[in-house]
Amino acid sequence: MAVRQDTIWERFLKPAVRLLIDEEKLQQFYKSIDWQAESDRFQRPDLIYPDYYRTQNFHGIEGGYLNGSAATSYDAVTQYVLPPNEMWVRQGLIDAIQGTPRRILDLGCGTGSTTLMLKQGFPQAEVIGLDLSPYMLVVADRKAKTAGLDIEWCHGKAEETGFPDADFDLVTASLLFHKTPTTVTKSILRECFRIMKAGGQVLILDGNQNTLRQFNILCEVFEEPYIKDYAASSVDAWMGAAGFEAVQSKDLWWMHQVTRGMKPIPVQQGTASVHRVNKSSTIDDFGSEGIAAPAF
Repeated sequence: MAVRQDTIWERFLKPAVRLLIDEEKLQQFYKSIDWQAESDRFQRPDLIYPDYYRTQNFHGIEGGYLNGSAATSYDAVTQYVLPPNEMWVRQGLIDAIQGTPRRILDLGCGTGSTTLMLKQGFPQAEVIGLDLSPYMLVVADRKAKTAGLDIEWCHGKAEETGFPDADFDLVTASLLFHKTPTTVTKSILRECFRIMKAGGQVLILDGNQNTLRQFNILCEVFEEPYIKDYAASSVDAWMGAAGFEAVQSKDLWWMHQVTRGMKPIPVQQGTASVHRVNKSSTIDDFGSEGIAAPAF
């Protein structure tokens, strides 16, 4: 699929970003990896790539994320396109987590930037990163090993993870929902609900839907086939429809938002079964914007 040459990204932003990154260093990194052999370590031979992922360009990258070139450039580019600072933005999700989760799944983990921060923030937790691109997982694994972090990387679909029911007490997704069609996004949240323990929490970091609606030009900046549908919708409503309670979105640096929800805890009252959310887990202070490292 050819990349449109008339987009704002192609005409203005991509040339500007290229001035900021060390392309020679990226080329050296790319050539240092046997991408076929390395990606084979993660690739599930039975996985069939969905059309919404396989047939689309993302951020002007021809062929999407199913290649070593995209995985190589991902971090280098993302640090300049998540204002005001990528580390601060990702830290906003970490700050919104309540309690001390013991088993964490990071959906659409890409090169693992948020996944590494989750492990650093909760070193005793078992942390798993899942992504559709085995090439992204190659980079994520290298980053984790360099940082001395024990993280499991899985090749799979966020809407069909294959994990057992009630398997996690925290599920996260960073910069994923604007890359998926609405029907798939809803399926992902239903899957989150299924694999989450009662009383567990889901946190979604993505573009600020109110801002995107008010400034439509932001939807035109990058090659993002599903971002307009994302902007026109509501993560809060999607999460409520999936069964989550105490759902609340927090604006983050105007351009981004973090949405948090809880899976209700079943309570037996006589012969009837009802659901409630543990008061200790409800949202009073939804986390502060802090400081904390790269991807797109």
